[in-house]
Amino acid sequence: MEFLRIAAQSYHLLSLAKYDKWHEIEHEKKERLIIMQDSVPEISGQDVTFKKLKIIQMKSLLNYTLAATSVAFLTWSCTPAPSDESLKKGLKEDVTYLAADDLGGRAIGTEGEQKAADYLAAEFKEIGLEPKGTESYFQPFTVSKPTNPHEEAVIGTDGEGVTGRNVIGFIDNKSENTIVIGAHFDHLGMGGQGSLHRGDSAIHNGADDNASGTAALVALARILKHEEHKSNFLFIAFSGEENGLWGSNYFVKNPTIDLAKVNYMINMDMVGRLNAEKTLAINGVGTSPSFVPALDLANADSLKLVTSESGVGPSDHTSFYLQDLPVLHFFTGQHEDYHKPSDDSELINYDGLLLVVKYIDRLVDQLDTEPKLAFTKTKDSNGDSPRFTVSLGVVPDYLFDGKGMRIDGVSEDKPAQAAGLLKGDVVLQMGDSTIVDMMSYMRALSAFQKGDEVLLGYERDGEKKEVKVVF
Repeated sequence: MEFLRIAAQSYHLLSLAKYDKWHEIEHEKKERLIIMQDSVPEISGQDVTFKKLKIIQMKSLLNYTLAATSVAFLTWSCTPAPSDESLKKGLKEDVTYLAADDLGGRAIGTEGEQKAADYLAAEFKEIGLEPKGTESYFQPFTVSKPTNPHEEAVIGTDGEGVTGRNVIGFIDNKSENTIVIGAHFDHLGMGGQGSLHRGDSAIHNGADDNASGTAALVALARILKHEEHKSNFLFIAFSGEENGLWGSNYFVKNPTIDLAKVNYMINMDMVGRLNAEKTLAINGVGTSPSFVPALDLANADSLKLVTSESGVGPSDHTSFYLQDLPVLHFFTGQHEDYHKPSDDSELINYDGLLLVVKYIDRLVDQLDTEPKLAFTKTKDSNGDSPRFTVSLGVVPDYLFDGKGMRIDGVSEDKPAQAAGLLKGDVVLQMGDSTIVDMMSYMRALSAFQKGDEVLLGYERDGEKKEVKVVF
């Protein structure tokens, strides 16, 4: 009981220490914290002073304190903060369930998608998130596909069509501002439009795309529920992303909170294949001037960060960016199993997935010291991206930060395969155009028409080569 008394008295002091405000604590009160350090079994015996503890150690102490204080005052959760081991176990369980054959690929409007939504709602409830949908944790929406292919699908709550459900939970920290954290949980079902599979119809389990991001969403909810923050958190598992960002599009037009109070949005899509170099792509860093300084400060695990400024991309953060909100999209890279039946749970790098989750948690901590973030439009928001009518038939390596466009996969029966290009080749020249990055590659590609022949320069194993490509 003595420890509980100290814990209760010291909570505010711990909060100051967590946010690196040691200088604000009076000398005599530091002594109380020293006593408390010695009272906590999880950290006692470490050859450090309380003053020298790193922020991550402070978080562990704070979480332990909150858990202990809850026993005495019944105001905090009785469960301890999740350990790395329990988080990793949860990530694997969530991905394995969502990417199982029993869910049939989680296409919007199917029984498998409904099972996935029910599973996530149960997870949110178990964590202690407040329901924030229109029907408890669910926000149903119906999409009517137009008969005219040149018209857009109509997204609403009425009419005939396919019905999906966003799953929404909330942590209310009594703040004016809210951080939205999202990931889509739907996938391609048995394939069809969007599939890169050329064989018979088969279940597309979508372990990386995007059971990995959905599992990370749940893990972050578990972590943030046990932390003290200046912002509220809205967790959204979107449906209908694969069909055209349907779920996120519907949410921003029918929000269950005031969008004016949203600080920024974090989106996780395909975060389960962290490579040996620990390369993490982060898109949208130009949508607020606060992002870039915080990214490196949060990088305690020495991840290789590859960033892009654009707030626009083929995932749900785009819907929020178009509402003039700062966004960040996390991505561990394309691979040969993308949109194929082979994207299965046993291929996920769970240690890497945990590193991504912990990085985002630290980034949220870092940004928590900032006022509401300013929004900045990015250059390509004006529709300047090049358009092209031909394809080389390759999967670009979006994590490559060297000169050129590195090939991460080659599609069957496409120009690249016919020319003998292989995974790992780096395209450096297409006709008169020099290729230095993805944008220059797309600009070069936009200049060609079907039937054109071009001399393509590339590098393989350090040796420069040339080959003729026919589109």
